Amino acid sequence: MTGMEGKTVSLEENIRKVRENITLAAREVGREPGEITLCAATKTQSDGTIRAAIAAGIAVCGENRVQELTAHLDADAYAGSELHFIGHLQTNKVKQVVGRVELIQSVDSLRLLEAIDRQAAALALRQNILLEINIGRESSKSGVLPEEAEALAQAALAFPNIRLRGLMAIPPVYPLGEGRRFFREMRQLYVDIKRKMAHNENDINCLSMGMSGDYMDAVREGATLVRVGTALFGAREPVFPQG
Repeated sequence: MTGMEGKTVSLEENIRKVRENITLAAREVGREPGEITLCAATKTQSDGTIRAAIAAGIAVCGENRVQELTAHLDADAYAGSELHFIGHLQTNKVKQVVGRVELIQSVDSLRLLEAIDRQAAALALRQNILLEINIGRESSKSGVLPEEAEALAQAALAFPNIRLRGLMAIPPVYPLGEGRRFFREMRQLYVDIKRKMAHNENDINCLSMGMSGDYMDAVREGATLVRVGTALFGAREPVFPQG
């Protein structure tokens, strides 16, 4: 089978396989598979591929870059799915994202919180967010350090137009299985912050961690949302210029 039809069949099979793996990993540790949300990371994917994924059952899409997010929204490519922003967000791009996505997963500074709150106020809405944690303390990655997370969470709760929903992390790359300690640390941090924010605990219900190479380990360690791209769509072929 060739062409778009073949790609669609392959995509459907990949989605089925990822869902099966999530179910397997969840049941290994006594969790209900329905507790875990599969977020399709659609970075560099075409409008048609995104539509095919949604038609095949993807209910949540996650976009990494504002340029692609805007283009796909203009094409109505995400219709039928919930949309998250999962990439690094610059303050000067906030107006293009707030109110256009259900969840911003990558908030990592007070300055960004302030910008999101201002734009959400201008639109008369509350923007759902996650705080990004640099759990591996890597200089090359965004996110606040674990010991700074509580202070930023407390700050987030003070903004009237922001709703803190949980935490997100991209752990260091390790051979399969060896990175589980980072997921365990994230789970503990999530539990601690949820307990300390007792007045907001009903809103804090999302722990976003795990990608194509390690999402099963993330599920075993407590992820409630996994962001999967390559395992669904295959190796990326850039369709947008960088920058």
